[in-house]
Amino acid sequence: MGIPASLGHDLKLPVIAAPMFLVSGPDLVVGCCNAGVIGTFPSLNQRTTEGYCEWLNEIRARLGPDAAAFGVNHIVHPTNARLKADLAVTIEHKVPLVITSLGANADIVEAVHSYGGVIFHDVTTARHARSATKTGVDGLILVANGAGGHGGAVNPFALYNEVRQFFDGTIILSGCLSTGGDVATARMLGADFAYMGTRFITTDESLASAEYKEMIIRSVAADITYTPAVSGMLANFMTASLIAHNVDPHQNSVHQPNIGDEAKAWKTIWSAGQGVGTVHDVLSVRDLVARLRSQHDEAVATFFSTSRE
Repeated sequence: MGIPASLGHDLKLPVIAAPMFLVSGPDLVVGCCNAGVIGTFPSLNQRTTEGYCEWLNEIRARLGPDAAAFGVNHIVHPTNARLKADLAVTIEHKVPLVITSLGANADIVEAVHSYGGVIFHDVTTARHARSATKTGVDGLILVANGAGGHGGAVNPFALYNEVRQFFDGTIILSGCLSTGGDVATARMLGADFAYMGTRFITTDESLASAEYKEMIIRSVAADITYTPAVSGMLANFMTASLIAHNVDPHQNSVHQPNIGDEAKAWKTIWSAGQGVGTVHDVLSVRDLVARLRSQHDEAVATFFSTSRE
């Protein structure tokens, strides 16, 4: 399928800045879109549905004439009491891209398609991917091993190759993608988009605190712990943040999440992916995207130059 036409306009790099809880807001979304990559945010980053609607109005008003598309993430889980109301706002505003997590739903797919929107769904395993394809989603976000937040445990190459055998829609690859070279690698593998989260936390426009950004800059892959200790679901967190809040990083108890309880925990315990070792500074989104594009083009040029030798 490739990149849907509605998302390909004014796209300068095939990157989606992931919707990060308590990190992605209007400034980050607008910065990404105006720089030429797709910016997204969770509707739950606004405390009310009315506030979510206000954010959509603000984002629309601040996008430049050549801005890339933007998107919103909805948690499709029984404990998300706001889903119905937030989705109604999404439909009313005809948000170009909708990303669903923790539950693929055919009715939501139909609702988004009714106004011409595109819908992608988060998956961590091939089994989840097969299930999601039955709902008619346009794309699958493969949240592979090493990704920040609720990442999976399967190698990105293995997960991509397995899913591509039965899904010909848009594939978005996630998992330790932090440089333009990583974006090029994902594209050479066959993915349509690179999904990047951690690298965008350390931008001027993100909602993350200065302390959160500094901890990412100081961290390497060995400082990331994959644990269910925070929300009951396996996710990647910075070990120092867990210890600072008296959370046992070795806890292995997995249980059904509660969105409300999880929201409280993530305010003070900070998530990041294993790609932190390549993050060394805080930049504006515009400067970061310019760097990613330069790195991407250099990696592609090097690949083709080497392949001709």
